[in-house]
Amino acid sequence: MALKVQKYGGSSVADIDHIKNVALKVAKAYDNKNDIVVVLSAMAGITDHLISMARKAAKSPSNRELDVLLATGEQTTAALLAMTLKDMGYPAKSLLGFQAGIITDESSGKARIIDIKADRIKRLLNKKNIVVIAGFQGNTLNGDITTLGRGGSDTSAVAIAYAVNADICEIYTDVNGVYTTDPRICNKAKKIDTISYEEMLEMSVLGAKVLQIRSVEFAKKFNVPIHVKSSFNEEKGTMIVNESSYMESVVISGVTCDKNETRITLKKVPDHPGISAKIFTPLADAKIMVDMIIQNTRSDGRTDLTFTVPTYDFKKAKEISEKVCKEIGATEILTADNIAKVSVIGIGMKSHSGVAATMFKALASENINIRLISTSEIRISCVIKAKYAELAVRTLHTAFGLDSKKTIDA
Repeated sequence: MALKVQKYGGSSVADIDHIKNVALKVAKAYDNKNDIVVVLSAMAGITDHLISMARKAAKSPSNRELDVLLATGEQTTAALLAMTLKDMGYPAKSLLGFQAGIITDESSGKARIIDIKADRIKRLLNKKNIVVIAGFQGNTLNGDITTLGRGGSDTSAVAIAYAVNADICEIYTDVNGVYTTDPRICNKAKKIDTISYEEMLEMSVLGAKVLQIRSVEFAKKFNVPIHVKSSFNEEKGTMIVNESSYMESVVISGVTCDKNETRITLKKVPDHPGISAKIFTPLADAKIMVDMIIQNTRSDGRTDLTFTVPTYDFKKAKEISEKVCKEIGATEILTADNIAKVSVIGIGMKSHSGVAATMFKALASENINIRLISTSEIRISCVIKAKYAELAVRTLHTAFGLDSKKTIDA
């Protein structure tokens, strides 16, 4: 017998028939003598629909009231699944975020979990209830409803799994697991059987949409094993676990692509201490995530400084950069939004050389020019023109031998 937390995404609970399918999976796990906590997303498309209604109701909807509105999506699916399970003869109780003891900070729309008072969940489990929890939401210490941002139900599930000391957190989605790259871009993509938290975190940051970034961070921090699998079949998915020595035998585990990048360049920036802080502090204060940063020193004692930001933050980042540009005496700002970031990721990079050379040669073979490069211990990323993104993914997938493997143990 195990204690399992199962999370089902929006496509898995898209309508009543899908919810009944989820109920059958939950019931099967319960019948196998497991204790079950279920965390649910809203039905597919519901969150966008609610946002659309809010914008029709008000030109600038209050963030607080928007959280109250959006939380109803998960409330609906939690109640419907609990009803379905009860109708099947199973003891099920639904809980909203605050009832499940999920406490967050006060950042409406992107709140972070600061604690989970799981006593009520544990009491219900001790009485052999199936506990169904609305994901994506929590409650501040002042009693206000908050939401955790897009994909926040993943974070809810992992955090709850930690709080109740679950044996595993199963993330059910519309794909069979984590793949070496996006199967829609490369038909030779292979499912990865086992991957490390570090690799999954890099893949999530760099464009893979399987798991929310914060959920992987949480799992890594608290060593919560995650099994990503499909809610539409019984195939084994992908296990996300701590790094182990055998993982280093696979040099590259995956290739990712992110087209949601915009480049900003400040020309002729004065080159002396403190300038970089003046440029990036206002961006940090505005909660804008800066990704790649490249500095090119000029012969006239000045420098050109280039960085990338997510496309959705571009307008705000440009406004801030234009103001800073005048303050520090830089001459102009150049921007480019027709770019993409392609990356190769793998724990094996720690103990193998030549990865960068292989990547650069592969891109050069297709006449793909590299605009920016950044690296970490287990990742190399290149910014290229967006029109070459999918070609680059397929080329790199082949260059690192990922086409020919049946499945990958990263």
